[in-house]
Amino acid sequence: MDLLLKNVRVVAPDHDEPQALDVAVTDGRITELREGIEPVAGTRVVDGGGKIAFPGVVDAHQHWGIYNPLSEDALTESRACAQGGVTTGITYMRTGQYYLNKGGEYAEFFPEVLRATEGRAHVDYAFHLAPMMKKHIEEIPALVGDHGVTSFKVFMFYGSHGLHGRSADQNSFLMIPEGERYDYAHFEFVMRGIQRAREQFPEIADEISLSLHCETAEIMRAYTELVEGAGELTGLEAYHESRPPHSEGLAISIASYLAHETGLPTINLLHLTSRKAVDAALRMSTAFPHIDFRREVTIGHLLADITTADVGAKVNPPIRPREDVEALWEYVLDGSIDWVVSDHACCKDEKKFGEDREDVFVAKSGFGGTEYLLAGLVTEGTKRGLSLGRMAALVSGNPAKRFGLRTKGAIAVGFDADIALVDPDVSWTVRAADSESTQEYTPFEGFDMTARVTDTFLRGQQVLEAGEVVGEPVGQYLRRPLERA
Repeated sequence: MDLLLKNVRVVAPDHDEPQALDVAVTDGRITELREGIEPVAGTRVVDGGGKIAFPGVVDAHQHWGIYNPLSEDALTESRACAQGGVTTGITYMRTGQYYLNKGGEYAEFFPEVLRATEGRAHVDYAFHLAPMMKKHIEEIPALVGDHGVTSFKVFMFYGSHGLHGRSADQNSFLMIPEGERYDYAHFEFVMRGIQRAREQFPEIADEISLSLHCETAEIMRAYTELVEGAGELTGLEAYHESRPPHSEGLAISIASYLAHETGLPTINLLHLTSRKAVDAALRMSTAFPHIDFRREVTIGHLLADITTADVGAKVNPPIRPREDVEALWEYVLDGSIDWVVSDHACCKDEKKFGEDREDVFVAKSGFGGTEYLLAGLVTEGTKRGLSLGRMAALVSGNPAKRFGLRTKGAIAVGFDADIALVDPDVSWTVRAADSESTQEYTPFEGFDMTARVTDTFLRGQQVLEAGEVVGEPVGQYLRRPLERA
């Protein structure tokens, strides 16, 4: 026994409310879980002070290296992860502008990604990859077999949009070969390629999936022209109107039918932001019951609305009005949402804003928030009657299972000793200055929280102690397994 965690209330996978249990850890794995465990010689004993022990958060939607060098983000933004009880971050990665600012094949691109992050992260990490061109589709089996990458992504809105707005030169932005298009036909062929990989690796077929950013470029282009032309709206309200909720709904419908057409049953619908978006997703589940849809929302869309945050909260899809925030909570509470993520994308102040800081259409898209994911969910979820067990499933258990992280997502014997201790009886106010992220601002500035992560353990090693990140980076790249144990 290397570590014995005592005096904690454990959120176990089969209980809604926490249980008073001790947690014994040997060689990074949980080996015993019961009351009254006695330490052996040489065991480090940690008194949890009666705090709630959550499974380490599996933040399944992050973006390291999008605005800062990847090696830099791996270090600093993983510190923000540890600060928030996140022990596994899964980051989306693609070729093209931003990230490594390179095109080409993943055979050359992805090893560079792994080199840039090796030995830099304070938490464990994995990657979702986006097939941006025909050659990438051919590479899917190699990415699964050689690198343990089993999750992929399509950005549906890139049809005629860049990352932040209209883009007349898609090929230059995405760095794809001349003559190729990133369009619905490409999305179909990506689905067919992933389905072929599922057939090639039948033992893990349920862990090979496609995630989709569902917005419709044509709708967004037309509405952006209307909003900018009228000149009546500003800030987040203007951005919300320029990328309306039915744009999400239409894209979800198209993506779902393509999944039906191609026979790909493992579909993840990312960062749903509105009642219309979730309604469309649920309608598609009814229309295509043979497709295993999973539905995701972000903590940003559960906490902020167009009146509580400023241009710093520009993100794709947009922050919505309060009625959509409340609708998302309804869906969280009734079980329609499968997991909650941060969509963490550190964008420093000097990059985020244009010369006119109030011009939402020139601001960059995305912001950080992994450090507030668990605390925010516990704060708001508790008010609304969401059980702690359900919270643990939303931020840990469900994404771990979907994405093939078989030793993550639960405080249970045999699992990695990834644990976040949460004080549920503390009041504090979010201040960007207190964050480990290098972002320098946050859309959650001034938000009042009633729960806080105090300590984080990664495979039994303490990476956050009394609110402070400790030790050298010990995070590892998680190559997802090809076989069942």
